[in-house]
Amino acid sequence: MSSSPASAHRIPWLAYACLASSTSLVGSYVGLSKLLVAVFPVFLLAWLRFGIAAVLMAPWLKREADEAPLDRRSRRLLFWESFLGNFLFSICLLYGLRHSSAVVAGVILAGIPAAVALLSWLLLRERIAPRVLAGIALGVAGIALVALAKDAGSASTSPLGALLLLGAVFCEACYVVIGKKLTAHVGPKRISALINLWGLLLVTPLGLWQALSYDFTRPGVSIWGLLLFYAAAASMITVWLWMSGLRRVPAARAGVFMVFLPLATALIGLLLGERPSAMQALAYGLALAGVVLATLPQRTSTSPTSSAT
Repeated sequence: MSSSPASAHRIPWLAYACLASSTSLVGSYVGLSKLLVAVFPVFLLAWLRFGIAAVLMAPWLKREADEAPLDRRSRRLLFWESFLGNFLFSICLLYGLRHSSAVVAGVILAGIPAAVALLSWLLLRERIAPRVLAGIALGVAGIALVALAKDAGSASTSPLGALLLLGAVFCEACYVVIGKKLTAHVGPKRISALINLWGLLLVTPLGLWQALSYDFTRPGVSIWGLLLFYAAAASMITVWLWMSGLRRVPAARAGVFMVFLPLATALIGLLLGERPSAMQALAYGLALAGVVLATLPQRTSTSPTSSAT
């Protein structure tokens, strides 16, 4: 029996809410990560984050009753998901920011939704509707304007910095596309726990190296509490929310929800008393319009599983 038009175009509100919540949470704790980087070296912080999360997510490693055992392909995908999305992305981003201005970095990173769409088309063979492409373009324009509306400062951007940031963009796009492949066979909780273990394994040599010369009496009780929250939020909650939403949404459309990163950061600024400029308000409006345009259902009678419409 064929499905009705209403069911065919039903909006996956829960999946959208998971995607938006995930990226919004990431954007909201940007300031928190800056506080922690000021106390812990980068690789030591990453090692502690993955280690704490590994303990918290230990129960998530158990396979669900309706879940098939991991095959060789899934194991490879889990490794690349962690290597590209956690390990290499962090290195490209952190060292790219050291060699670039904030404005140039913001404009380059604005290309993540477009990179996700490109890789979705190339690797997943998703057919992307013109309206979704228009939504992606609006989202990219909005994030780029957010960056351009900020003070450029005196920092310059080297070719190496720009190349590293471009690498970060495609690492994040690979994270979305590989995650889409994984969610077809592995549950969101187990994906989160397994890629966190890979992240812990990859960063352990560098983390131990920095731990040997670190004074662990330096952080106070409040900093250790922030680290515990950061580990749970960054490695556990946000990844689970993202994978839960990605399971039911085409990768290209999910990539549009990356615009909630700067939007959440801006909202935190508003709560702290900051006032956005007219240019920033326009930028946030464009970004939100892109999300709306990309996620509203099509009026034509197309199969919901055949394309990223």
